[in-house]
Amino acid sequence: MAALDAKLLTVRCQCGNVSFSTPTAKPITLFYCHCTECQKQTSSAFGTSAIYTAEGLFPLPSDLAVRLKVYTRHTEKGRTMDCYFCSGCGSRMFHRIVDADGTPRSTVSIKGGCVEGLDWSGGMHIYMRSAVFKIPAECEQYETVPPWMK
Repeated sequence: MAALDAKLLTVRCQCGNVSFSTPTAKPITLFYCHCTECQKQTSSAFGTSAIYTAEGLFPLPSDLAVRLKVYTRHTEKGRTMDCYFCSGCGSRMFHRIVDADGTPRSTVSIKGGCVEGLDWSGGMHIYMRSAVFKIPAECEQYETVPPWMK
């Protein structure tokens, strides 16, 4: 449970059309994902995902939902990923994985660059098999994902 004095962070797109608070003051974990999908989505070397509980964000409030568009793609594990982005500027805001049986995951991945005041320390690098540059050995990193995620 978050400390009483901990403040929720603001998530905001590039144009300001989409803005909402994080479900909790701190993410559950932070990933620097080097998979080719994140490289394409960010037009960069990797994507940053702050993982939060979906409770408090889903179901999406109607005033937020009308400002978002959704792109759904298939994952390599037979799931789907609902990718939400601003209808105005196109900034990817967050995504949520839906299991093959149609059950949405209990977590949501909010894009790190949209989270104002995010603590970027302590994240782990995942999908290093696709990395386009070397990450220092002292950083936590995985060829695909940590064993607890499989």
